[in-house]
Amino acid sequence: MSNPLEPLIHHVTDTSYGDLPADAIRAAKIFILDTFSCGLAGSGEPSADATLAAAHMWGTGSQSRVWGRSDTLPPPSAAAVNAYQIHCLEYDCVHEGGVLHPMSSLMAALMAEVDRQHSLGIPISGQELIAAVAMGIDVSCSIALASTGPMRFFRPASVGGFGATAACAKLRNFGFEETLNAVGLQYGQTSGNMQAHVEGTKLLGLQVGFAARGGITSCDLAEKGIEGPKDVLTGMYGYLVLCEREYNIEPVWAEIGKVYRLTQVGHKPFPAGRLTHYVIDAIQILKDEHGFTENDVEKVTAWIPPLAYRLVGRPDIPTPSPSYARLCLPFVAAITICNGTVVPQDFEEDALIRKETHSIAAKIQVIEDNNRDPNAFGPQTVELCLKDGTLFKIKIEKAIGDPDKPLSRDRQIEKFWRCWDASANKMPSKNGEALVKIIDELEDVFDTAELTQLMSP
Repeated sequence: MSNPLEPLIHHVTDTSYGDLPADAIRAAKIFILDTFSCGLAGSGEPSADATLAAAHMWGTGSQSRVWGRSDTLPPPSAAAVNAYQIHCLEYDCVHEGGVLHPMSSLMAALMAEVDRQHSLGIPISGQELIAAVAMGIDVSCSIALASTGPMRFFRPASVGGFGATAACAKLRNFGFEETLNAVGLQYGQTSGNMQAHVEGTKLLGLQVGFAARGGITSCDLAEKGIEGPKDVLTGMYGYLVLCEREYNIEPVWAEIGKVYRLTQVGHKPFPAGRLTHYVIDAIQILKDEHGFTENDVEKVTAWIPPLAYRLVGRPDIPTPSPSYARLCLPFVAAITICNGTVVPQDFEEDALIRKETHSIAAKIQVIEDNNRDPNAFGPQTVELCLKDGTLFKIKIEKAIGDPDKPLSRDRQIEKFWRCWDASANKMPSKNGEALVKIIDELEDVFDTAELTQLMSP
């Protein structure tokens, strides 16, 4: 395969809404709503205020809306802020096989582009939006799935940017050459180091924002005739060669146009790293079955794959930042033992220093298992010992929210309203009701700018 990017780009340019299977269309609508939910909830995160304030320094413009706020910004800046809001609470959906949050940078870029085109008198229909989402997801998830080695870069940013660019190119009706140039130009803006993940800093979510911004600016440059590199996956310094190092393209590329990656995306029911969800799931099942409380617990041991150990096996610390705590398995597991679930309020300042939580976290041991798949999320095994000597053990093959273990419609809507109520600005419930209804019937929508209008105070 001389340049493996080319068949992927042909897939983007040649596929229309009418080619999409029903399950991909259904998944698109489900995860568009879920991504909006996360962005609205993230607008209430204090650091989102600082991000927005910085974005106002990058230039003025009113084409694109910031979700959950009355602010408008130039499209690249709105995309960056909204992507940060989507990811900052670690609530956004995930493609486990590719180890990435594929909708975050993509939807932030797409909706900024929808607003921009609306301001020019060009409506983007629901069918056009769904097709762009599906193609962007196929690009990012296919590239991520080709990796066979341990993750070295933060794929929601590095690979997510390719998906955001392809999706925006689809909305602009780019041909093959323009789309190929845009993706190449995005590679020049690719970022997403893992140091921000290790330290739990706000840069993690900002990197997703940079990918969303890059999706728009790459298309702007390509539209004006700027040429980008072409062999950006397997060239001498291509992404897979330089950033992933170990990869196998053939089995993934054989499924292009046959398997739509949207159908492999799963929900995150809890605002914490997806790799913590297996243990949350296990503890919830055990609590429901046996009814113990935090005062009954003597010790908890979790055996988790190498990827999970590397990303969320970090030790509990007395005064963690919200970003650190959401990616700390002992802390998240302790919250679940104490409260029965994990909600955004568990990462507010007072909750982060709650002594009872840290006391339970100290009883939780995390052990790396012998799973040989460097990208595996599970299975994960939890052993919980009570003070009276009672021992429970449970193995979770797939966590709640996985496509094979999906959230019910009721839980999806429950999450939406929890996020709606956490928005930076209180918005009428009728707006939320209208948003849910319109997305349910998205294929019939004439101008999808109506969606962002409903998310503005």
